[in-house]
Amino acid sequence: MSISVTSAAVEPGLLRRVARSYASRRTVQILLPFLAASGAALVTAERWPQAGPALLVLLAVGVIALVVWLIRLWQFQPEPLARRLDREFAELEDSTGLLLRPTPDLNLLEQLQQQHVAERLDALTATTPALLHTPWRTSLLLTGLFLVVAGVCWFLPSPAAQPVATVATAPVVPLRFVGKPAPAKAPRIQELKLLVTPPVYTRRAGFAAAQPSFQAPAGSRVRWRVRVSRRAAAPVLELGKQRVPLRPVADDSLAFEAEQVVNSSVLYRLRFAGQTSEDYAIEVIPDRAPTLQLITPKPYTLVEFGQKPQVGVRVTVRDDYGLSRARLVATVAKGEGEAVKFTEVATDLSAQLRGQPTQHQLTYTLQLRQLGLTYGDEVYFYVQAWDNHRQMARTDTYLVQWEDTTIDASGADISLGVNVVPAYFRSQRQVIIDTEKLLLERKGLDQSTFASRANDIGHDQKVLRMRYGKFMGEEFEESIGQANALPEGEKEEHHEGDGHDHGHEHGAPSTNANPSSLETTAALMDPYMHKHDDAETADFLEPAVKAKLSVVLSQMWEAELRLRTARPAEALPYEYKALRLLKEVQQQTRVYVKKAGYTPPPMPEATVRLTGELEGAATPQRRADVAAPASQPAVRAALGLLSRLRRGQSAASADAALLDRAGPPLAQAALQRPGAYLTALRDLRQLSAALRAGQPVPCPDCLPVVERALTALLPTPTSAPTPAPAPNRLARRYLQALGQP
Repeated sequence: MSISVTSAAVEPGLLRRVARSYASRRTVQILLPFLAASGAALVTAERWPQAGPALLVLLAVGVIALVVWLIRLWQFQPEPLARRLDREFAELEDSTGLLLRPTPDLNLLEQLQQQHVAERLDALTATTPALLHTPWRTSLLLTGLFLVVAGVCWFLPSPAAQPVATVATAPVVPLRFVGKPAPAKAPRIQELKLLVTPPVYTRRAGFAAAQPSFQAPAGSRVRWRVRVSRRAAAPVLELGKQRVPLRPVADDSLAFEAEQVVNSSVLYRLRFAGQTSEDYAIEVIPDRAPTLQLITPKPYTLVEFGQKPQVGVRVTVRDDYGLSRARLVATVAKGEGEAVKFTEVATDLSAQLRGQPTQHQLTYTLQLRQLGLTYGDEVYFYVQAWDNHRQMARTDTYLVQWEDTTIDASGADISLGVNVVPAYFRSQRQVIIDTEKLLLERKGLDQSTFASRANDIGHDQKVLRMRYGKFMGEEFEESIGQANALPEGEKEEHHEGDGHDHGHEHGAPSTNANPSSLETTAALMDPYMHKHDDAETADFLEPAVKAKLSVVLSQMWEAELRLRTARPAEALPYEYKALRLLKEVQQQTRVYVKKAGYTPPPMPEATVRLTGELEGAATPQRRADVAAPASQPAVRAALGLLSRLRRGQSAASADAALLDRAGPPLAQAALQRPGAYLTALRDLRQLSAALRAGQPVPCPDCLPVVERALTALLPTPTSAPTPAPAPNRLARRYLQALGQP
């Protein structure tokens, strides 16, 4: 018995010690690659800020997963541990599970085996501290791999560090000069570096231009840094019509720089020590306003009966640099005529533009009840959006109307026509209101009261149905929406007792008359008689109206059936459909006449027509042929000079002024399309400098280039009709006699 007690005190400690040793080693194996991966992620996020948010989110998810795994690892689970020890160590003789059972519950043989297994397990833990094997190779390989990645990311150049405003890292921009080359000892511009810093609203980093002609967003700050061969007067930057002298750099005596903010496309060149560079273009990209496209709803939306009083709005918004703010402005119109009132409600949608995206789809739901609308009211709405540069754009105004069934015809409409629709055509709406009210109060009513009120509403529906039945010839309660529902015998009895003298009041002949004469008289009067027993001829409505009224009666009957059986929820769709058809019937049966007003007397066509008198009929016109002024005279004069030069004729130095006068129009075209006209402008100024110096044409190949560019600036000539050539000599002499060439 003492053996059992001793083993019971030792056994739980053995298994717990084995589990703790295994969990500590597994924790180290997992933490090593995880820490290495975390370091690589942090280094990458620091060097590449664009990928920083995604890496940080991934790292947070990894930390959460690691914590959950460690909690489960350090939980002591003796049963799986005992099974694993039995699988890996044959010395335990598949009896490790006995260590988990209390010693008093075991028989003598099991107690002896329990003590034997405890001694074996104690001996194993003493000789082998790491009793359960854990693979270290995979953990060490992953740790080394992540450390290598972190080192590579640390030593690679960061993309974010390239556009930093340091001119030293900017590439040297090649410059070309016009005119004579400078002497070898003369000071000259050795290098030019350009740094462009876009404005803040673009959210773009600065960059160094690799070519002297470049593109930049509107509002960018451009820095020119020039390095010269030796000290001389400061270079001058000609930026359009503006002359900007470059200022010396404090830490470099041979460097000069200048900064300018460009808001429009412009040409620039550099002057230094008698040298002038070619013209280069800065093409400014303006910031466009946001564009909005309203996908839903349609320009006009009608919320009909039975529909939910809400309208979904979806707008696609785009901008070139980013969206910062949006809102929906709704104007609610309540009332009619001069009593209409307008209320404006603005809803901010900027929360959907987090991160200032360049494209986003805004969604919003117009809740008509929350806006204060009731039946018959309207709401006008539009969507506005602002970009990072505070430019605003908006959509067109859209209309949403909540249909109303309680609008009566105005007094003017009644006076202008005949309204054959009786007043109780609008009573169907009251049945709907009562039904909806009953459904709302259903929870507070017992079953008998609920069924009684539903039956009362069904009775109201029956009365309304029978009223409409009179227009279809259904004058009896038993007809229930169907014509000719009474048997023939009952029809005769009913007519005998209904108080009508059908034979005399409706024009029918006496029964004592001759049968043949009676048939002839009945045939003649048949189209003009009102027959109570014929639903097809019992009214004077049009066939289309009668067809809709038949559907209305059937819908009322279906609604009444469900109201009588205490099912008002099922009756609502039929009630709504009957109401909608009644409104259509009301519009179809309304007759309008022309409004009274002033009617001018007819024209006396008999005395005026075909007389040929046109005095005072046409307005006087004065015509004069004025010669059109010559367009682009400077360009035409330059083209004439270029034509002479291309034919090999000489030109004087004074002719260079012709090319100079053609320079401004060509420079204006180069601002709009640098790729098409900038080369021609450079060649034009090179030709002008050569002519002014009395030198021959420096580049004969550039003459066609400049000529084509100047010709493209001229307006397109109007086509004039050309006379057809005379077919023979006699015809030519005849045309010459008429004065034609």
